[in-house]
Amino acid sequence: MDSTAEGGQIFTKPISQEIEISLDLNGLQPLLQRLDWLIKQAIHVLQTHRKAEGELGVSWLQKTDISSQQTSIQIRLDSALAWLQRTFGLSAFDLDILAIALAPELDRHYEQLYAYLQDDISNKRPTVDMVLNLLCSSVPEKLSRRKHFTTNSPLINHRLLHLCPEPHQQQSTLLSHRLILDSQVVRLLLHQPGLDSRLTSCCQLLEPTIYFDTLYLKADVQTALEALLIEDWQKQQPLLLYFQGTDSTGKRRTAQILAKSLDVPLLIADLARMVEDKATFEEKLQLLWREAWFFHRLLYLDNLDILYLPENQILYQSFLRELEENNRGITILAGVQNWIPTAMGATGLITVPFTVPKSSQRRQCWQTHLKAAQITVEDRELDVLSDRFLLTPDQIADAVATAYNTARWQQINSTKEKPLPSFLNLCSAARAQSGHDLASLARKIEPKYTWDDIVLHPNQITQLQDICKEAEYRDLVHQKWGFADKLSLGKGLNVLFSGSSGTGKTMAAEVIAHQLQLDLYKIDLSQIVSKYIGETEKNLNRIFTAATNSNAILFFDEADALFGKRSEVQDARDRYANIEVGYLLQKMEEYEGIAILTTNIRSNIDEAFERRLRFIIEFTLPDTKNRHLIWQRVFPKNAPCSHNLDLELLAQNFELTGANIRYIALTAAFLAADDGGVIEMVHLIRAMRREYQKMGQIIRDKDLGQYVDLR
Repeated sequence: MDSTAEGGQIFTKPISQEIEISLDLNGLQPLLQRLDWLIKQAIHVLQTHRKAEGELGVSWLQKTDISSQQTSIQIRLDSALAWLQRTFGLSAFDLDILAIALAPELDRHYEQLYAYLQDDISNKRPTVDMVLNLLCSSVPEKLSRRKHFTTNSPLINHRLLHLCPEPHQQQSTLLSHRLILDSQVVRLLLHQPGLDSRLTSCCQLLEPTIYFDTLYLKADVQTALEALLIEDWQKQQPLLLYFQGTDSTGKRRTAQILAKSLDVPLLIADLARMVEDKATFEEKLQLLWREAWFFHRLLYLDNLDILYLPENQILYQSFLRELEENNRGITILAGVQNWIPTAMGATGLITVPFTVPKSSQRRQCWQTHLKAAQITVEDRELDVLSDRFLLTPDQIADAVATAYNTARWQQINSTKEKPLPSFLNLCSAARAQSGHDLASLARKIEPKYTWDDIVLHPNQITQLQDICKEAEYRDLVHQKWGFADKLSLGKGLNVLFSGSSGTGKTMAAEVIAHQLQLDLYKIDLSQIVSKYIGETEKNLNRIFTAATNSNAILFFDEADALFGKRSEVQDARDRYANIEVGYLLQKMEEYEGIAILTTNIRSNIDEAFERRLRFIIEFTLPDTKNRHLIWQRVFPKNAPCSHNLDLELLAQNFELTGANIRYIALTAAFLAADDGGVIEMVHLIRAMRREYQKMGQIIRDKDLGQYVDLR
């Protein structure tokens, strides 16, 4: 049997597991034959001294000098029983105890025999008393053998055997405790496959599978990793890996590939589900590592980040302690955050980063799956898909399949033999692959507006178009041209829209999102800013963490509450408010996506933050020309508008924002729907009066001109 000394501890290789049962019952037969002999002797004594059974306090064992000793038995060296004996230092007496506890798992006839020996038809499991009576020939020996059931004895200390008190008894003597062999030990001795029933709620067992068409790491990295694992697995050296990154599918499938290279099953545990029951967390950890150790499995612990939460710090310490004490093989930890070095439990840990593939790799992946689906797109469209959407290989494959099936559904009545998804279908499917974490923290806005809908000064339009161009060519400039190597921070695209309400800031954000085919998420500041110290930073961290993998645009409306000027420190609240602003500046610099912030008054924004912005666009009130354009574009094509609408007068005489004009047009439409079905000037004047009343203003008669009498 191979063994290697590591750090003063011997790590012994467990036997290989097979479902077939050998003729000698996997090496158990000699021990069971000895048990049968012991039971036969005991029954003989009981029958011989039947008349003495009624004497109080006298046992059958005191009335005979029959020894429990039998010729020494030979245990097969390559059996699981021999491995248990060597690994845990079990004595011959311990093996007899194991055999007594195991026998009912093999044949229920032993339950009847145990009930007979204990003179209790309901007591079908062996007790400590029965074991001592069966294996000891005198009272002094029985007293000395009680040490095999203490907490520091090999069987109890290593949780191979459990002592269970009598049911419904508050206090039970040691002799009355029943012996239950741990189910993992039973399965090991009987070579039973599967997964421990105590772990099924949080674990799954996967047979080794390899994915030939996809590599989630660079080829040289994966080859080196496989070689390292095979070497340590053969030497039975403990090894700890940390798969760090957001690509959860890639991490798990890489673990499956590694399990395939070792030709062993992969045991996956979800720590997030394990912490749901904090009372059993430590016990399940112990079961996990022993399950992997006993049954020769590669262990994969997912969602490590859950242990970093403040409310789970006690569990985290338990995890590190169990990791230090029980990790005897190769364990893979998986999480999103960077590994936090510790003084215990995780020495020699190797971090393997799982980042989203680079643009060139994503492009190749898109090509592969589009070709397999016989979908053709232009090179420029392929560039957009690969550059703009930070997706993993599996997400790209799913996006292509989703777009294809969506096209089939949309064109179910089409005469085309094979409907193909459009570029917009592919973009929509790509957006659907991410942003789910952000959806719980922000409100998703469906972009409705395009360049044809927005009316701004030419300079503002040019700036908006420049924002889109920077987003479109980001990968070219940062990656291929190497500018990313010159920037440690500030790789994102942070934009400030400043201007009065209704001047088009939100519409401009929608236009950008529509142009770039990205989701737009509006951040609710009331849920971010907290009166409790430290909570605002936590909320911001959750948002930016979720946004990193969302392929979306963050939209902070009325951002003065977060990005406002830092104040002079007069009390503790001022100091922490300034800390919040500083933390926000740090997160904005680290964020590599697109963030749009709006403010009604630019002077409210902290100057330190302005220096970190790529664009600042001022949204002013529209002039007469732009107001006229807005009036012309505000009505949908199907709206029944009269040819006599005097839009030029409205534009010249009423200084309204674009939002005011949209509200007036909508109100006029409802008035017209109730009055002949055609939008007339009278409806616009009525709607105008309502809008001015809402704003707390009065329309001057001279501004209405010839329409002053319309009510």
